[in-house]
Amino acid sequence: MNKAWLWIPLGLFFGFAGLAAYQLTQPKDEFIASTMIGKPVPEFDLPPAHADRPGLTISDLKDGKPKLLNIWASWCLPCIAEAEHLDRLKREGADIVGVAIRDRPEDVARFLAQHGNPYSKIGKDDLSNLQLSIGSSGVPETFVVNGDGIIVYQHIGDVRAEHVPMLLEKLAEAGG
Repeated sequence: MNKAWLWIPLGLFFGFAGLAAYQLTQPKDEFIASTMIGKPVPEFDLPPAHADRPGLTISDLKDGKPKLLNIWASWCLPCIAEAEHLDRLKREGADIVGVAIRDRPEDVARFLAQHGNPYSKIGKDDLSNLQLSIGSSGVPETFVVNGDGIIVYQHIGDVRAEHVPMLLEKLAEAGG
């Protein structure tokens, strides 16, 4: 038997290990950006997710005023972390509308009572139809929508203190 055949499995193993090591050193892009940036929000009409706020429709995003469209859920832990920063955005003049994803009204009410309510309107998206149609890959996500209903920016993940100035700037740019 030819002894060269004994080295082939070892060579394949080292080749695979080298490829794996190379892939581990490459930068990782774990976010999927929406293909809807620069495009209008599709038509939608969502019922209220909370008795204290009206639902959300496409006409609310086409009223001539830029808005932050926040995709969130009461069961989402990062949504709790971003709540105080959304409140800060509201205090600094941002109009924030929310879309509650796959949520029950009582859970939405409990979340808002515990963590604050920065939303002027909250739509209920039980099947994630709006979420998927605007290219949102998860919760939380925040979109800047200009007064004509065009998505101009997407913030993936929870809003943190360091993101507030940038989101206010994006909102101001969307208004002019």
